Amino acid sequence: MSAPSALELERRAFRARQSRRSIWISIVSTLVFAALVWVGIVRAPGWHTVQQSFFDPGQAWKAVPSILQGLWLNIRVLFASAACVLVLSIVLAALRTLRGAVFFPIRAAVSIYTDLFRGLPLLIVLYLVGFGIPALGFFPRMPSGFWGTVALVITYTAYVSEVFRAGIDAVHPSQRLAARSLGLGYWQTLRLVLLPQALRKVTPALMNDFVSLQKDVGLISVLGAVDAVRAAQIQVSLAYNFTPYLVAGLCFVVLAVPMIRLTDWYSARLQRREQMGSVV
Repeated sequence: MSAPSALELERRAFRARQSRRSIWISIVSTLVFAALVWVGIVRAPGWHTVQQSFFDPGQAWKAVPSILQGLWLNIRVLFASAACVLVLSIVLAALRTLRGAVFFPIRAAVSIYTDLFRGLPLLIVLYLVGFGIPALGFFPRMPSGFWGTVALVITYTAYVSEVFRAGIDAVHPSQRLAARSLGLGYWQTLRLVLLPQALRKVTPALMNDFVSLQKDVGLISVLGAVDAVRAAQIQVSLAYNFTPYLVAGLCFVVLAVPMIRLTDWYSARLQRREQMGSVV
């Protein structure tokens, strides 16, 4: 390969200078903005009271062990819910895409289910499942974390199944026709041709739903489960200081940030591949 020309080297040097200049401007502007916000907050008349109520290091350190113990319950509920939601959503999406008049009752039932539980607030579903189903007496006594997991699965399956259905519908019809012309049946076409392409298309949306699920697992505390939020509430009731809530919130942020960054990276990678003309 020939060496770059003098003009090309000059262009590269100019772009490098512009990039460094942009980075420095971004750093300085961010620091100035952060300083202005910080000064505005600490000069507020009630800052001292807020600092004592929400930013007490002693209360934070005292609450950490119990909150981390409760967070382990949140993590278990999170992964159990995510696994169940993934499997059930694919099943419902497949049922929703069934064709033919004979399958209309199935399509209608799935449609009613998704419409209902996408419209109901998760908190109400938690109350209905966590207090209503056990009251029927059909099931043995189960821990509140179990019923919280069931409520999360019911709600998020309604959302994620629609994401999968949209991904399946986004696959070009020629893919389905080509698979059927090769002798593949409906379920073979769905499993071998449609689902792999649909999954690739909807992965960023699924990752965002997983991030939302990470936050919502904290709502199982309304059923009495001693998770991170409930553990923080117990600590608050003992000292009448809200710092444990902040500690619990930071735990959920730490739990969510890696997946958020992974989602952004994957979305950018997918966009670059589409712009380059690669098969997505």
